[in-house]
Amino acid sequence: MKKEHYHFKVYKPFGMLSQLKSNNHKETRTKRFLSELYNFPEGTMAIGRLDEKSEGLLFLTTDGKRSDIINRSGIEKEYFAQLDGIITESAIEALEKGVVIGFEGKKYKTKQCKATLLQTPPDLPLPNSKLRIGRHRPTSWIKVVITEGKFRQLRKMTAAVGYPTVRLIRTRIGNTLLRGMQPGDVLAEIIDQIET
Repeated sequence: MKKEHYHFKVYKPFGMLSQLKSNNHKETRTKRFLSELYNFPEGTMAIGRLDEKSEGLLFLTTDGKRSDIINRSGIEKEYFAQLDGIITESAIEALEKGVVIGFEGKKYKTKQCKATLLQTPPDLPLPNSKLRIGRHRPTSWIKVVITEGKFRQLRKMTAAVGYPTVRLIRTRIGNTLLRGMQPGDVLAEIIDQIET
């Protein structure tokens, strides 16, 4: 018997968890969840995550096999990061070569990536008012493309080279772009059918 699977492209807003709900009663009262954006079908799960303070492109699916394949595939993910301070060329080179960050209580060296200084800020929706951008120092923007996704990895990477991230937006997963979407937008469709 064939089962239809649903796939969703979401612009996850700042301040929202990359999950539909929580079993933690306190968290349910104090946190925001993806379920407030759309009436997702039962069994929908996020493919990868964005931390609460990050925003941008997120895939959701009812297909656990596809989720596992994408998570393990080393697919490219592109981000725009606004940094506290004007990043140097040597710091960008260090990001590209890989930096040591903490992950699950151990030291981890990130894989090589692509990092580019943006000469002009990217065309994005206005930042959430809770972000304290440029209050103390000027900021700079970089574009980073990675093929892994450890917990808060990009934030840890930019902090490791001396330029903490103040705003982080995922703009691409593989060939799928965030372009044209606004925070909270959900695009839904039946993508394929698989044997069950």
